[in-house]
Amino acid sequence: MDRAEAIDKAKSLLSPCKLCPRECGVDRPAGEEGFCGMRSELVVSSHGPHFGEEPELVGVGGSGTIFLAGCNLGCVFCQNDSISHGRSGRTMGVDRLVEIMLSLEAGGCHNINFVTPTHFTPQLMAAIPAARDQGLAVPIVYNCSGYESVETLVLLDGFVEIYMPDLKFVDPDAADAMTGARDYPERVRAALREMHRQVGDFNLDKKGVATGGLLVRHLVLPRNLAGTEDAMRFLADEISTDTYVNIMNQYRPCFKADEFSGLDRPLRYNEYLDALDAARKAGLHRGF
Repeated sequence: MDRAEAIDKAKSLLSPCKLCPRECGVDRPAGEEGFCGMRSELVVSSHGPHFGEEPELVGVGGSGTIFLAGCNLGCVFCQNDSISHGRSGRTMGVDRLVEIMLSLEAGGCHNINFVTPTHFTPQLMAAIPAARDQGLAVPIVYNCSGYESVETLVLLDGFVEIYMPDLKFVDPDAADAMTGARDYPERVRAALREMHRQVGDFNLDKKGVATGGLLVRHLVLPRNLAGTEDAMRFLADEISTDTYVNIMNQYRPCFKADEFSGLDRPLRYNEYLDALDAARKAGLHRGF
């Protein structure tokens, strides 16, 4: 399948919408909103160089982040709830998005980092080759929750150089309680396999800046609600022991977290140390 065919196929998934595992079935081009809260118009919350991402993405010039409004997962503890749940942002066309991408590269950013891209995949797929035709040379980062449809990911093959998914939960009960997506563990495992098939392990240039591959984020939750040990074992056993993992320790109660048992306090230091130990015991050795 060539790029034009892939873009057309992705656009067809907007009506009825089944871009992600929610498969809402709404007609987004006709103005209906899916679970993500978005119609077919692209909505960008903010864009600019970001220096708070992984060092391998930031380099010296920053990661060229483009925050997209809405979210197909909807975690109760979201730390960007004004964007994901509040859906704040500015509607724009593909041409304007291309201008932003090119300006970020011209400003020295090492990559174009689409944050929460899943529900806008067709629009991004249209923008990427248009930007490439105008000289964009830096890698594309697909920075997502991990709640992805393999059917959609297959269409992205060749459009994305760096996949940066979350691996949030491995227990269906936890996923159901915190996102309403009981199938998250099954879906994220399949998504990670497909992402790794496309781009392989995480690669860096001689300056330590990312050029391609898979980088997995895992936010450690209090009381082991994220199932860290099982998550690390999955990555080592079924993806690669060379998987680059960012084990994140910044959990704090946000959005509606206080309403849920176990999420109403920050992460404790010993819980984070246990998570690092779980990664090492699984045989992982890159990142953390």
